[in-house]
Amino acid sequence: MTGYRNPFEGQREPLPPELAKAGFRQEFAQFDGVLISYVRGPEAGVPLLLVPGQMSLWSSYRRVMARLARRFTVYAIDVRGHGNSSWTPGDYSWDSAGTDLARFLRQVVGRPAIVSGNSSGGILALWCASRVPEHVAAIVLEDPPIFSVEMPRFRDRDRWVYGSLAHTVQVLGDLDHRRVTDIYRQEIPVAETKTIRMPDRFVDFLDRRVTRYRRRHPDRPASLGVRWLPQSLDEVIRAASMFDPDFARAFLDGRFYGDFSHEAALQTTTCPVLLLHANWNWYERYGLVGAMDDEDARRVRQLAPQTVYRRIDAKHVIHNDKPHAFVAAVTNFADKLPFSGVVGSATRQ
Repeated sequence: MTGYRNPFEGQREPLPPELAKAGFRQEFAQFDGVLISYVRGPEAGVPLLLVPGQMSLWSSYRRVMARLARRFTVYAIDVRGHGNSSWTPGDYSWDSAGTDLARFLRQVVGRPAIVSGNSSGGILALWCASRVPEHVAAIVLEDPPIFSVEMPRFRDRDRWVYGSLAHTVQVLGDLDHRRVTDIYRQEIPVAETKTIRMPDRFVDFLDRRVTRYRRRHPDRPASLGVRWLPQSLDEVIRAASMFDPDFARAFLDGRFYGDFSHEAALQTTTCPVLLLHANWNWYERYGLVGAMDDEDARRVRQLAPQTVYRRIDAKHVIHNDKPHAFVAAVTNFADKLPFSGVVGSATRQ
Protein backbone atom coordinates (compact mmCIF):
# COMPACT_ATOMS: atom_id res chain seq x y z
CA MET A 1 0.00 0.00 0.00
CA THR A 2 1.61 3.26 -1.15
CA GLY A 3 0.48 6.82 -1.64
CA TYR A 4 -1.18 7.32 1.74
CA ARG A 5 -0.42 10.34 3.94
CA ASN A 6 0.05 10.91 7.63
CA PRO A 7 -3.32 12.22 8.90
CA PHE A 8 -1.45 14.16 11.59
CA GLU A 9 1.20 15.73 9.34
CA GLY A 10 1.80 19.36 10.24
CA GLN A 11 -0.61 19.21 13.17
CA ARG A 12 0.41 21.29 16.15
CA GLU A 13 0.44 19.53 19.49
CA PRO A 14 0.07 21.26 22.87
CA LEU A 15 3.39 21.15 24.68
CA PRO A 16 3.66 19.79 28.22
CA PRO A 17 3.38 22.74 30.63
CA GLU A 18 6.91 22.28 31.96
CA LEU A 19 8.35 22.54 28.45
CA ALA A 20 6.23 25.53 27.47
CA LYS A 21 7.36 27.24 30.67
CA ALA A 22 11.00 26.46 29.81
CA GLY A 23 10.59 28.25 26.46
CA PHE A 24 10.14 25.32 24.07
CA ARG A 25 8.04 25.65 20.94
CA GLN A 26 6.97 23.36 18.12
CA GLU A 27 8.19 24.20 14.63
CA PHE A 28 8.31 22.60 11.17
CA ALA A 29 10.93 22.37 8.44
CA GLN A 30 10.47 21.06 4.90
CA PHE A 31 13.16 19.36 2.83
CA ASP A 32 12.44 18.07 -0.67
CA GLY A 33 8.73 17.75 0.07
CA VAL A 34 9.24 15.99 3.43
CA LEU A 35 7.86 17.89 6.42
CA ILE A 36 9.81 17.43 9.64
CA SER A 37 8.21 18.30 12.97
CA TYR A 38 10.46 19.32 15.83
CA VAL A 39 10.47 21.07 19.16
CA ARG A 40 13.10 23.67 19.96
CA GLY A 41 14.24 25.16 23.23
CA PRO A 42 15.68 28.61 23.91
CA GLU A 43 19.24 29.55 22.94
CA ALA A 44 21.45 28.27 25.72
CA GLY A 45 24.74 27.04 24.28
CA VAL A 46 25.92 24.21 22.07
CA PRO A 47 23.12 22.69 19.92
CA LEU A 48 21.92 19.26 21.04
CA LEU A 49 19.74 17.31 18.59
CA LEU A 50 17.68 14.51 20.16
CA VAL A 51 16.65 11.70 17.80
CA PRO A 52 14.13 9.15 19.17
CA GLY A 53 14.04 5.49 18.25
CA GLN A 54 11.63 3.60 16.05
CA MET A 55 7.95 4.18 16.92
CA SER A 56 8.93 6.86 19.44
CA LEU A 57 8.20 10.58 19.26
CA TRP A 58 10.16 13.64 20.30
CA SER A 59 7.98 13.64 23.43
CA SER A 60 9.77 10.55 24.73
CA TYR A 61 12.43 13.06 25.83
CA ARG A 62 10.06 15.23 27.84
CA ARG A 63 11.55 14.12 31.19
CA VAL A 64 15.01 15.43 30.27
CA MET A 65 14.44 18.34 27.89
CA ALA A 66 13.92 21.13 30.43
CA ARG A 67 17.07 20.17 32.34
CA LEU A 68 19.12 19.82 29.18
CA ALA A 69 17.87 23.24 28.05
CA ARG A 70 19.82 24.85 30.89
CA ARG A 71 23.03 23.76 29.20
CA PHE A 72 22.25 23.29 25.51
CA THR A 73 20.11 24.67 22.72
CA VAL A 74 17.87 21.62 22.49
CA TYR A 75 16.14 20.31 19.38
CA ALA A 76 13.97 17.17 19.54
CA ILE A 77 12.76 15.77 16.24
CA ASP A 78 10.10 13.44 14.85
CA VAL A 79 11.85 11.23 12.29
CA ARG A 80 10.01 10.78 8.97
CA GLY A 81 7.27 8.19 9.40
CA HIS A 82 6.58 9.37 12.94
CA GLY A 83 4.51 11.94 14.81
CA ASN A 84 3.63 15.13 12.94
CA SER A 85 6.34 14.58 10.32
CA SER A 86 5.63 13.27 6.81
CA TRP A 87 5.08 9.59 6.12
CA THR A 88 7.02 8.45 3.04
CA PRO A 89 5.78 4.90 2.32
CA GLY A 90 8.20 3.06 0.06
CA ASP A 91 11.05 5.44 0.95
CA TYR A 92 12.49 4.48 4.30
CA SER A 93 16.22 3.84 4.70
CA TRP A 94 19.22 4.94 6.71
CA ASP A 95 20.08 7.21 3.81
CA SER A 96 16.66 8.88 3.44
CA ALA A 97 16.14 9.42 7.17
CA GLY A 98 19.80 10.38 7.61
CA THR A 99 19.58 12.91 4.79
CA ASP A 100 16.64 14.55 6.58
CA LEU A 101 18.85 14.98 9.65
CA ALA A 102 21.75 16.29 7.58
CA ARG A 103 19.51 18.93 6.03
CA PHE A 104 18.06 19.76 9.43
CA LEU A 105 21.53 20.26 10.89
CA ARG A 106 22.58 22.45 7.97
CA GLN A 107 19.45 24.53 7.42
CA VAL A 108 17.83 24.71 10.86
CA VAL A 109 20.60 24.28 13.43
CA GLY A 110 23.22 26.02 11.30
CA ARG A 111 26.31 25.02 13.29
CA PRO A 112 27.95 21.77 14.43
CA ALA A 113 25.79 20.01 17.01
CA ILE A 114 25.91 17.11 19.42
CA VAL A 115 23.60 14.51 17.89
CA SER A 116 22.10 12.14 20.46
CA GLY A 117 20.02 9.21 19.26
CA ASN A 118 18.25 6.39 21.05
CA SER A 119 17.97 2.95 19.45
CA SER A 120 17.59 3.39 15.66
CA GLY A 121 18.06 7.11 16.33
CA GLY A 122 21.54 6.20 17.53
CA ILE A 123 22.29 4.56 14.18
CA LEU A 124 21.10 7.78 12.50
CA ALA A 125 23.46 9.77 14.74
CA LEU A 126 26.29 7.49 13.61
CA TRP A 127 25.18 7.97 9.98
CA CYS A 128 25.49 11.74 10.42
CA ALA A 129 28.92 11.51 12.05
CA SER A 130 30.16 9.37 9.18
CA ARG A 131 28.41 10.99 6.22
CA VAL A 132 28.19 14.69 7.18
CA PRO A 133 30.94 15.20 9.79
CA GLU A 134 31.09 18.94 9.15
CA HIS A 135 27.69 19.29 10.85
CA VAL A 136 28.46 17.06 13.86
CA ALA A 137 30.50 18.12 16.89
CA ALA A 138 29.98 14.84 18.78
CA ILE A 139 27.49 11.97 18.98
CA VAL A 140 25.72 10.24 21.84
CA LEU A 141 24.75 6.65 21.03
CA GLU A 142 22.00 5.75 23.50
CA ASP A 143 21.71 1.95 23.49
CA PRO A 144 21.89 1.71 19.69
CA PRO A 145 21.44 -1.65 17.89
CA ILE A 146 24.85 -1.32 16.24
CA PHE A 147 25.68 -4.60 14.49
CA SER A 148 22.63 -6.41 15.93
CA VAL A 149 20.24 -4.80 13.42
CA GLU A 150 22.36 -5.70 10.40
CA MET A 151 21.33 -8.57 8.16
CA PRO A 152 21.47 -11.54 8.34
CA ARG A 153 22.15 -11.42 12.09
CA PHE A 154 19.00 -9.38 12.75
CA ARG A 155 16.73 -11.92 11.11
CA ASP A 156 18.53 -15.19 11.79
CA ARG A 157 20.42 -14.95 15.08
CA ASP A 158 19.17 -12.14 17.32
CA ARG A 159 15.65 -12.54 16.07
CA TRP A 160 13.48 -11.38 18.97
CA VAL A 161 13.59 -7.70 17.95
CA TYR A 162 12.95 -8.76 14.33
CA GLY A 163 9.88 -10.64 15.57
CA SER A 164 8.83 -7.58 17.56
CA LEU A 165 8.84 -5.48 14.40
CA ALA A 166 6.88 -8.21 12.60
CA HIS A 167 4.27 -7.98 15.38
CA THR A 168 4.14 -4.20 14.92
CA VAL A 169 3.58 -4.54 11.18
CA GLN A 170 0.88 -7.17 11.74
CA VAL A 171 -0.95 -4.97 14.25
CA LEU A 172 -0.59 -1.63 12.47
CA GLY A 173 -0.36 -2.70 8.84
CA ASP A 174 -4.05 -2.11 8.13
CA LEU A 175 -4.24 1.65 8.48
CA ASP A 176 -8.04 1.68 8.33
CA HIS A 177 -8.76 -0.88 11.03
CA ARG A 178 -5.67 -1.09 13.20
CA ARG A 179 -6.05 -1.54 16.94
CA VAL A 180 -3.08 0.31 18.37
CA THR A 181 -3.52 -1.25 21.81
CA ASP A 182 -2.67 -4.65 20.30
CA ILE A 183 0.94 -3.47 20.45
CA TYR A 184 0.70 -4.61 24.06
CA ARG A 185 -0.20 -8.22 23.15
CA GLN A 186 3.42 -9.10 22.49
CA GLU A 187 5.25 -11.63 24.65
CA ILE A 188 8.55 -10.53 26.18
CA PRO A 189 11.16 -13.14 27.16
CA VAL A 190 12.39 -12.94 30.76
CA ALA A 191 14.09 -16.35 30.89
CA GLU A 192 15.00 -19.17 28.52
CA THR A 193 11.57 -20.79 28.92
CA LYS A 194 9.47 -17.94 30.31
CA THR A 195 7.76 -14.94 28.74
CA ILE A 196 5.45 -12.26 30.09
CA ARG A 197 2.74 -10.23 28.41
CA MET A 198 0.06 -7.79 29.42
CA PRO A 199 -3.19 -9.61 30.37
CA ASP A 200 -5.74 -9.69 27.55
CA ARG A 201 -8.47 -8.30 29.80
CA PHE A 202 -6.37 -5.24 30.55
CA VAL A 203 -5.50 -4.71 26.87
CA ASP A 204 -9.21 -5.01 26.03
CA PHE A 205 -9.91 -2.38 28.67
CA LEU A 206 -7.29 -0.07 27.13
CA ASP A 207 -8.83 -0.63 23.71
CA ARG A 208 -12.25 0.45 24.97
CA ARG A 209 -10.75 3.64 26.40
CA VAL A 210 -9.00 4.40 23.08
CA THR A 211 -12.15 3.66 21.07
CA ARG A 212 -14.15 6.03 23.25
CA TYR A 213 -11.52 8.76 22.86
CA ARG A 214 -11.40 8.34 19.09
CA ARG A 215 -15.17 8.72 18.80
CA ARG A 216 -14.94 12.04 20.62
CA HIS A 217 -11.75 13.21 18.86
CA PRO A 218 -11.63 11.60 15.40
CA ASP A 219 -8.95 13.99 14.13
CA ARG A 220 -6.54 13.53 17.01
CA PRO A 221 -3.89 10.86 17.70
CA ALA A 222 -5.11 7.94 19.79
CA SER A 223 -5.17 8.36 23.56
CA LEU A 224 -6.58 6.72 26.65
CA GLY A 225 -8.13 10.08 27.51
CA VAL A 226 -7.57 9.74 31.26
CA ARG A 227 -4.93 10.93 33.70
CA TRP A 228 -5.22 8.12 36.24
CA LEU A 229 -3.42 5.55 34.08
CA PRO A 230 0.38 5.67 33.68
CA GLN A 231 1.50 8.25 31.15
CA SER A 232 3.89 5.69 29.66
CA LEU A 233 0.93 3.59 28.47
CA ASP A 234 -0.61 6.56 26.73
CA GLU A 235 2.70 7.60 25.15
CA VAL A 236 3.10 4.21 23.41
CA ILE A 237 -0.51 4.23 22.19
CA ARG A 238 -0.21 7.78 20.89
CA ALA A 239 3.10 7.05 19.17
CA ALA A 240 1.72 3.88 17.56
CA SER A 241 -1.23 5.79 16.12
CA MET A 242 1.19 8.32 14.55
CA PHE A 243 3.58 5.71 13.10
CA ASP A 244 3.76 4.53 9.50
CA PRO A 245 4.08 0.72 9.69
CA ASP A 246 6.03 0.74 6.42
CA PHE A 247 8.96 2.14 8.43
CA ALA A 248 9.09 -1.14 10.37
CA ARG A 249 8.26 -3.18 7.26
CA ALA A 250 11.35 -1.73 5.57
CA PHE A 251 13.51 -3.35 8.27
CA LEU A 252 11.83 -6.71 7.69
CA ASP A 253 12.10 -6.79 3.90
CA GLY A 254 15.58 -5.24 3.74
CA ARG A 255 14.79 -1.87 2.15
CA PHE A 256 16.05 0.10 5.12
CA TYR A 257 19.69 -0.98 5.03
CA GLY A 258 21.09 0.07 1.67
CA ASP A 259 24.89 0.02 1.69
CA PHE A 260 25.28 1.56 5.15
CA SER A 261 27.85 -0.49 7.08
CA HIS A 262 28.05 0.04 10.84
CA GLU A 263 31.68 -1.08 10.88
CA ALA A 264 32.70 1.30 8.10
CA ALA A 265 30.79 4.17 9.69
CA LEU A 266 32.57 3.69 13.01
CA GLN A 267 35.95 3.50 11.30
CA THR A 268 35.36 6.80 9.52
CA THR A 269 33.87 8.64 12.50
CA THR A 270 36.42 11.05 13.95
CA CYS A 271 34.27 13.14 16.32
CA PRO A 272 33.95 12.32 20.04
CA VAL A 273 31.52 9.48 20.80
CA LEU A 274 29.59 8.67 23.98
CA LEU A 275 28.15 5.16 24.07
CA LEU A 276 25.42 4.56 26.67
CA HIS A 277 24.72 0.85 27.12
CA ALA A 278 21.49 -0.34 28.77
CA ASN A 279 20.48 -3.75 30.12
CA TRP A 280 20.24 -6.77 27.83
CA ASN A 281 19.76 -10.54 27.93
CA TRP A 282 20.49 -13.38 25.54
CA TYR A 283 18.47 -16.58 25.26
CA GLU A 284 19.10 -19.54 22.99
CA ARG A 285 15.52 -19.49 21.78
CA TYR A 286 15.26 -15.75 21.09
CA GLY A 287 18.79 -14.44 20.67
CA LEU A 288 19.54 -10.94 21.94
CA VAL A 289 16.75 -9.32 23.94
CA GLY A 290 18.04 -5.78 23.89
CA ALA A 291 19.98 -3.55 21.51
CA MET A 292 23.58 -4.65 21.92
CA ASP A 293 25.60 -7.13 23.96
CA ASP A 294 28.97 -6.64 25.62
CA GLU A 295 30.86 -7.89 22.56
CA ASP A 296 29.05 -5.34 20.39
CA ALA A 297 30.02 -2.57 22.81
CA ARG A 298 33.63 -3.75 22.85
CA ARG A 299 33.72 -3.78 19.06
CA VAL A 300 32.38 -0.19 18.90
CA ARG A 301 35.25 0.97 21.12
CA GLN A 302 37.75 -0.98 19.05
CA LEU A 303 36.59 0.58 15.77
CA ALA A 304 36.16 4.09 17.22
CA PRO A 305 38.77 4.28 20.02
CA GLN A 306 37.75 7.82 20.95
CA THR A 307 34.50 6.36 22.34
CA VAL A 308 33.62 7.04 25.97
CA TYR A 309 31.66 4.07 27.33
CA ARG A 310 29.04 4.18 30.08
CA ARG A 311 27.11 1.14 31.25
CA ILE A 312 23.80 2.23 32.83
CA ASP A 313 21.44 -0.05 34.75
CA ALA A 314 18.35 0.94 32.79
CA LYS A 315 15.80 -0.15 30.24
CA HIS A 316 16.39 0.46 26.54
CA VAL A 317 15.07 4.05 26.55
CA ILE A 318 17.56 5.29 29.12
CA HIS A 319 16.47 8.93 28.93
CA ASN A 320 12.96 7.96 30.04
CA ASP A 321 13.83 5.18 32.51
CA LYS A 322 16.78 6.92 34.21
CA PRO A 323 16.49 10.59 33.22
CA HIS A 324 18.93 11.89 35.85
CA ALA A 325 21.60 9.41 34.74
CA PHE A 326 21.07 10.36 31.10
CA VAL A 327 21.33 14.11 31.74
CA ALA A 328 24.45 13.63 33.89
CA ALA A 329 26.12 11.43 31.28
CA VAL A 330 25.45 13.84 28.41
CA THR A 331 26.47 16.98 30.30
CA ASN A 332 29.62 15.39 31.75
CA PHE A 333 30.56 14.22 28.26
CA ALA A 334 30.00 17.72 26.84
CA ASP A 335 32.12 19.27 29.60
CA LYS A 336 35.16 17.43 28.24
CA LEU A 337 34.65 18.44 24.61
CA PRO A 338 36.84 21.14 23.02
CA PHE A 339 33.94 23.60 22.95
CA SER A 340 32.86 22.91 26.55
CA GLY A 341 33.68 26.45 27.51
CA VAL A 342 30.75 27.78 25.50
CA VAL A 343 28.22 25.27 26.77
CA GLY A 344 27.23 27.54 29.60
CA SER A 345 27.57 27.63 33.35
CA ALA A 346 24.10 26.64 34.47
CA THR A 347 23.75 24.80 37.74
CA ARG A 348 24.43 21.10 37.45
CA GLN A 349 21.82 18.56 38.35
